[in-house]
Amino acid sequence: MSFGGPQPGGEQQGQQGHGYGYPQQPQQQQPYGYGYPPQQPPAPQPQPYGQQPDPFAGAHAAQTPDWGALAEASAARGRRKRLLLIGGGAVAAIAVGAVVATAVVTTNKSNDEAKNNGVTPTGSAAPTESASPAPSFSSVAPPPPPNPKDYISDPKKDKAPLTPEGLFPGKKLTMNGRAYAKGATTATTNCAAPTENGLGAVLKAQGCQRVLRATYVKDGVAITLGVAVFPSEAAALKAKDAAVGNIAPLAGAGVADFCHGKTVCLRRTNSIGRYVYLTYAGFINGKKVTKADEAVFTASDDLGTFAFNQIYARGRSQASAAAGAPGE
Repeated sequence: MSFGGPQPGGEQQGQQGHGYGYPQQPQQQQPYGYGYPPQQPPAPQPQPYGQQPDPFAGAHAAQTPDWGALAEASAARGRRKRLLLIGGGAVAAIAVGAVVATAVVTTNKSNDEAKNNGVTPTGSAAPTESASPAPSFSSVAPPPPPNPKDYISDPKKDKAPLTPEGLFPGKKLTMNGRAYAKGATTATTNCAAPTENGLGAVLKAQGCQRVLRATYVKDGVAITLGVAVFPSEAAALKAKDAAVGNIAPLAGAGVADFCHGKTVCLRRTNSIGRYVYLTYAGFINGKKVTKADEAVFTASDDLGTFAFNQIYARGRSQASAAAGAPGE
């Protein structure tokens, strides 16, 4: 691995060492080597390194060092050194093996934690923070809330009082910012009486039970709203589809007679649940209604929407009461 430039280097100079236990004696002529004495043995000299002087120095002949002993000693030292190196290497190998094993265990542990989002897998679930039991929930889905349309379609459920004051409340109504003043109201069980031009026969044929009416006025336009009640949704649908004629205009309470004679007025019929609602709209001054008279069409739309909302609200209030009642 480079560190960005040439690396400094150096040469080590060899050093000459001295012999071990064989000092040279200075001579006038020339020095002697290791173990080469002069012709005449010198007087005994003190031996270095704490060795005792040889008491038989004069009796010995000139001898050379015991090179075999020296070689054997050197070989023994080499063997000891090799044994130390081998033993040290074995210890180092064991140490390296332990480090590698530890690294493998650590790596495997890290992998387990990574695979388990940082949680080391154990044989049991992690303890919760609280000793309290977890709340239990029922596997049974709660019943759906009552449908308001069911209550305005079935006479067994549709038991709330039905009166002109409850169906047409207040002295006026406002739809989309347009205010209509309320005139006269009526209610009858004779479904043919408040009808004209054959409508009564259709209503009676389907078992009509009651007809409620109210008249509203705005800017010279009068509208009579009628609501007919039937024993079932199916009967109301048949009456709507077979409807002919019109609901009779209702005058009074400040509203003059309108839509009589040879004039032309706008009639509409619709239904929701077991109720049929009808409108009959025209000018108070007797003018014939044409397709260009937007005010009459708008008034008819507003009163029809109002009737729908009132009938549906009746079903919604009964459904809410049933949902809140015990045992329902």
